[in-house]
Amino acid sequence: MRNYVKEGQKLPLFGVGPYIVYGMAGVTAAAVVLFNYVLKIGILSSLWIVVFRIIGGVLIVLGLVIWFIGAVGSGMSRNISENRLKIDGIYAWVRNPMYSGWWILIFGISLMWHNVFLLIPLIINWGIMTAVLKRTEEKWLLDLYGDEYSQYLKRVNRCIPWKRRRPS
Repeated sequence: MRNYVKEGQKLPLFGVGPYIVYGMAGVTAAAVVLFNYVLKIGILSSLWIVVFRIIGGVLIVLGLVIWFIGAVGSGMSRNISENRLKIDGIYAWVRNPMYSGWWILIFGISLMWHNVFLLIPLIINWGIMTAVLKRTEEKWLLDLYGDEYSQYLKRVNRCIPWKRRRPS
C-alpha cells in the first residue's frame, strides 16, 4: 500500500483504515437490515428507545471527537512524514484513535435503531479492527520502531481509550 506523501516516508498515510471502517460499517448495516427489517427481532420499545438514542447520540459525538483529535488535532500526519512514532496526546490514551473513533461512532449510530441484537456488531467490529490491526499496522510499526513500539504496546490500549498504564 503506497500512499506516501514524500520521498523516504516509510509508512503509508492512510494504511488499512478505510478498509477497516468500511468493513465495520458494512457489518453494522447488514445487522440493522437483518434484525430490524428482515427478522424483526430484538426491537425495543417505550423508555428503551429514549435510552438507546441518548446513549447512541453521546457515542456518536464521542466517536467524532476522538476521531477528530486523532486525525486532525494530533499532528499525526507530520509524524508519519518524518517517520516518528506518535505516543503523546491522544496517542498516550489509545493507539488507534481514528479507528476507535469510527468504531464508537458506528456503534452509536446502530443504537439509534434501539435493537438489542445490534450489540452483536460491536463485538464483531472490535474483532475485525483487532485482527486487521494486529496483522498489518502493528507489524509495520514493530518492524520500523522495534523496542520503542514494543514498550508502547504494553502501555497503551489498542482500541479503547483508557488512562495510560504505568510502564512495567
